[in-house]
Formats: sequence, structure tokens, C-alpha cells
Amino acid sequence: MNLHEYQSREILAKHGIPVPPGILARSMEEAVEAASSLGYPVVIKAQVHSGGRGKAGGIKLVNSQRELEYVAPTILSMNIGGRPVSALLVVPAADIQKEYYLSVVLDRELKTFTLIASAEGGVDIEEVAREHPDSILRVPAHPWLGLQPYQARELAYKMGFEGSLVRTFVEIAMSLYRCALDVEASLVEINPLAKVSSGDLIALDSKIVVDDNSLFRHPDIAEMRDLSQEETAEVEASRVGISYIKLDGNIGCMVNGAGLAMATMDLVKLYGGNPANFLDIGGGAHADQVEAAMNIILSDEKVSAVLINIFGGITRCDDVARGIVEGLRNIKREVPIVVRLVGTNEEEGHRILEDAGLRSLSSLEEAAKLAVELASKSTVSR
Repeated sequence: MNLHEYQSREILAKHGIPVPPGILARSMEEAVEAASSLGYPVVIKAQVHSGGRGKAGGIKLVNSQRELEYVAPTILSMNIGGRPVSALLVVPAADIQKEYYLSVVLDRELKTFTLIASAEGGVDIEEVAREHPDSILRVPAHPWLGLQPYQARELAYKMGFEGSLVRTFVEIAMSLYRCALDVEASLVEINPLAKVSSGDLIALDSKIVVDDNSLFRHPDIAEMRDLSQEETAEVEASRVGISYIKLDGNIGCMVNGAGLAMATMDLVKLYGGNPANFLDIGGGAHADQVEAAMNIILSDEKVSAVLINIFGGITRCDDVARGIVEGLRNIKREVPIVVRLVGTNEEEGHRILEDAGLRSLSSLEEAAKLAVELASKSTVSR
């Protein structure tokens, strides 16, 4: 779950990380009031779950109320990265001398948190990593002992800090690591971590991504979720207990089991197709689940064929087949559907599907090939 910048900075501040004052505004009037309180010049920042806010015009330096009365409504009317802007963060303009990048990332390969830092902050870190890979510094925390102060200190020296700033950086780095642990985040990022004219280091912009699976332990963070910033289909899938992630392809995939879903997507790619989604309906395939899953898949207008891949283990194939047939009865949009069904009572399941006019196969390879072929024909016919 992504958090807005204003939410992330609140969490960082609770962990002792210095952030500048800021006021959230949801209208031009509130922005004017906030700016008057903070004093001009101020920076107006769109609160949206999308990168590239600055390039899109979602971050503006404002020097007067007259200027603000034009800028605030303009940004509030924006749609950045497909996400609506419904709030602004108003912060005092900072006199920046140097910008750095600092983050704590869950490194799944090393199975620990890794501190990532660069003396080249304030820009897209991916761009820095691509063009100047040597400027990206990585320090993995010990999986049991955690990040040690000496590691942060060595990192500070490598980034060019001197004197009292070494200690300040170490404190910020250690606090950022503890923050990642406390909120069970997959990413806690400061970009930029700025050295300002006073000589202090301040987190001018921040981002936190929290592991969805941990939200039941953090009800306060769960309340921060902004559904307006998420895919409508993904929100609906979460509501009905289906795991769904929208992709860029045109072959919808409905599978029972996450591992099987990944294998299904791999085969679709192998035979020249592109999956439109990852969708795991769980262990069974009851009528209400199938109907909900199909509606979610077909809400994507690019989907031109659907591959249903069900393994009937604990759930019997004939029960699954009845669920698929019943669930598809209420689906209005017509696209080619291929069902791969294997497991307990498999033959009866195939008979039920074929009687309903559905293409039913036992081989996943054949089903994937057929789905790719039908999707291609359907796309051409459009």
C-alpha cells in the first residue's frame, strides 16, 4: 500500500527524522490559509500516488497569494499518471545547498533490508542508477542484528559528509531503518535528503510503501489508504477477496493458486501472447467468485480472450465446472474463453463445460496456445 507524501512525513517525524513544517490543503482557500501561516515563498506539492510529479507540473514554487490563487486550482484539477490530485501539501521553500538520496528497501534476494544511498539526490534514482551506477551505494542490514551504526557511518564518509553531518546522517539512516521495521514497509525513501543553508539535513520529500499483508497489525496505517489512487478493479478484487494485478496485455487469466497463476502467465508469454492480469481466485472456483473475477477481468477493455486455469485438488472438478458455468451466465461482454481443468472428477467437469459450450482442455500448454490464437483473431477482427 502506497502512502501519500504528507502521510509518509508524519511517520518519519514520529521516528525522529527531521522534516520541514507542512500543511495539507484540499482547496484553494485552504492553500491560501496554509501559505499565509507558513509565510511566502512556499512550495505547492500535488499529493498523488505517481512518480514524476515535478515533470508533470504538480510541484510549484509560489511567491505570492495572487500566484497561489492560480497555481492551487490548476494542480487540484490535474490527473498525474492516471491518478486524480485531490490534495496539496504546502511547505516553506528551502534554501538547498546539496541534495542526497536515501532509502531502506526490502531486498528479497538477500532476505533483509538494504540501505541505498547516493550523493546524487533530487532526481529519478532509476536514471542515476542507469547513467552513473557507481554513484549508488548499497549496505545490507544483518538479518538478525540489523543495521549497525558503523555501517551507516562508513556510508556517510563515502557520500562525502564531514564533521557533525556524519553523526546527523547516521542518526537519520538508523531511524529510517527502524521506521521500515516498525511499519513493515517494502520501501521507505527520502529524496531529496537536503543539506540546507542552516547546515542541517532535512527530509524534503518522502515515500513509504507498506506491505499489504501486514496491515492487520497496523490499523492506523490501514486507515491512511486512499482508494481514489488505486485501480478500481484492484480495489474491487480486494473487497471480494481476490488477488488481482492489472498488466498491459490482452489475455485475461483466471487461476486458482498464485504459483499456478505465475506459470500460466509464463506460458501465455512463451506462446506469443501477453497476459492482461495476474488473478488468483484462491483454492476453489465458486459461482460468485467466478462472476466477480470475470467482471474484474473484463472491466479491462483491452482483454480479447480469457484463459481459465483451474486445478481441482481439494475442490472437485465437477463442482468447479458448475461454478464456472453458473458464474459466466451473468457476464454480458462476450469474449472467447478457454478453460483448462484438471484434477478430481476431471472427466465430469469437462462434460459440464462442453455442454455449456465452453472450450475445455486438460493440457495447459494447449490451452495457452489456443487462448493466444483466439486473442489474436479477436484483436484482428476489432
